[in-house]
Amino acid sequence: MTTMTEASVREFKMPDVGEGLTEAEILKWYVQPGDTVTDGQVVCEVETAKAAVELPIPYDGVVRDLHFPEGTTVDVGTAIIAVDVGGGSAAPAPAAEQPAAVQPAAAAPAEEPKAAGSGRQPVLVGYGVATSSTRRRPRKGPEVPVQQVSTAIQTELNGHAPAAPAATAPQAPAAPAGTDRPLAKPPVRKLAKDLGVDLTTVVPTGPDGIITREDVHAAVAAAVPAAPEPSVASAPAADRAPASYDTTRETRIPVKGVRKATAAAMVGSAFTAPHVTEFVTVDVTRTMKLVEELKADKEFAGLRVNPLLLIAKALLVAIRRNPDVNASWDEAAQEIVVKHYVNLGIAAATPRGLIVPNIKDAHAKTLPQLAESLGELVSTARDGKTSPAAMQGGTVTITNVGVFGVDTGTPILNPGESAILAVGAIKPQPWVHKGKVKPRQVTTLALSFDHRLVDGELGSKVLADVAAILEQPKRLITWA
Repeated sequence: MTTMTEASVREFKMPDVGEGLTEAEILKWYVQPGDTVTDGQVVCEVETAKAAVELPIPYDGVVRDLHFPEGTTVDVGTAIIAVDVGGGSAAPAPAAEQPAAVQPAAAAPAEEPKAAGSGRQPVLVGYGVATSSTRRRPRKGPEVPVQQVSTAIQTELNGHAPAAPAATAPQAPAAPAGTDRPLAKPPVRKLAKDLGVDLTTVVPTGPDGIITREDVHAAVAAAVPAAPEPSVASAPAADRAPASYDTTRETRIPVKGVRKATAAAMVGSAFTAPHVTEFVTVDVTRTMKLVEELKADKEFAGLRVNPLLLIAKALLVAIRRNPDVNASWDEAAQEIVVKHYVNLGIAAATPRGLIVPNIKDAHAKTLPQLAESLGELVSTARDGKTSPAAMQGGTVTITNVGVFGVDTGTPILNPGESAILAVGAIKPQPWVHKGKVKPRQVTTLALSFDHRLVDGELGSKVLADVAAILEQPKRLITWA
C-alpha cells in the first residue's frame, strides 16, 4: 500500500519561467498540504530577476508537501511541491465546495462548480461545461458572480433590473473575502508588492473584476491620510541613546570639517561623474637623471626639485596639446565648459585629512616658478594653513600615491574637474632598452577622467603624451 502511494506522488519542479533565468524566489503559496488541486490551477507566485509570475500545477490531486517556504530562492529544476495523483482523494474536497458556488447570495464565481469533476452541470443557460480535457484553473475572483449574470440577463429581457437582486448589487466590486484570491496580472501583483498594498483590500475596476495598476495606485493614494504615524514614531528615535561600544578596544573619530567635506565630495563625485581609468607603465630613467641635473642648477637654488615637478610640467604640456581635456560639466545648462587656464591641483595628505589645493594659472608658469609654487603649496598644506580659496577652482589634479610605495591606483575625480593623474612608485625594474633587458627606473601612471567630458581617444592621447614626455624629457622643449 505504501509503495503504491509513493508511486502516485508527482514532484513539480521550478520551471525556467523566463529567458534562461536560473532561479526564482517563491513569493506566496496559494495551497497548503492536504488541499486539492486541479490541472492548470495556480499554486504559487514566484519572482525572477525580471517579473513576478504565477505557476500553474500540471496535475490533478492532493498536495502532499511544500518543499520550500515563502521567501526562499530556488534554482530552476528543483522540485518545489509534491502532489498525490493517486485518485480517490482528489475529488471529494472540491465537491464539498459546489453548493456554495450555486448560491446567489454568496456571489461566488460562475466557474467554481467545474472543480467537482465529471458530474459538473452548467450554471446558466449558454454557460455549459467544456468537453475538452484542457481546463483552466478555478477562478476565485469576483469577475462573473451568478447573481450579477442573472441580473444582466433579466435586464436585457425586461429592460430593467429586478427589484430583489438589486439590494445585493453593491457587493460586486467589493474585494474578495476569506480565502478568495483577487484577480490581477503578474505585473500588477508585482507593483502591489513593491508598494506594500494588500490586493484583497483593493476595489477592482477592470473587466471581469480584474485589478488594474490604477486600482493599486488609487489604494495607495487612499492610504496617504493615515501617514501621520511616522511623526509619532520618530519622536522616540530622536531620544534614542547613542550606540555603546568598547572604549578600551575601539576608538570613534567624529567626521567633521575638511574630512567630512572631503567624504561628501568624493561620494558626490563617484556617483555623479562616470569615471574611466586608463593605465600606462613607462621608463622614466631619463626623467630621474634630469631631476638630479636640475638640483645642481643655480636657477633652482633653494627650490624643491623632485620627480613630481617634471610630472606636473609634463601634464601641463599634454593639456596644451589636448586642450579639450581641461573642462568641466555644467549640469544646469547641460554644457561642457572648456577652460583656457589650468589650476593644477595637488592632492596632499594632512592631519586634517586629504585636501587638494591648486596652483592658480599653472599653465603660465616657468619651470622654476612651478617648483616654487609646488614647494609653497606642500609646506602650507603640511602646516594645516591651506585657505579655502586655495582649494577652489581646480581644473585637473595630480595625486602621488607612489610616495607610499604604491604602484598605482584608480583615483576619484575632484568635484568639478575633468581628470586626475595618479603617479605610482618609481623603482628599478627589468626593462627592454635598446634591444637588451636592463634595470631601468619604471613607474605606472593612471589617468581617471569624466567620460561625459573626455572620450577614450582624448583621454588616451593625454596619458600617452605624459608618458612620452617622462620617457624623453627633451619633449618638454620640442613640444612647448
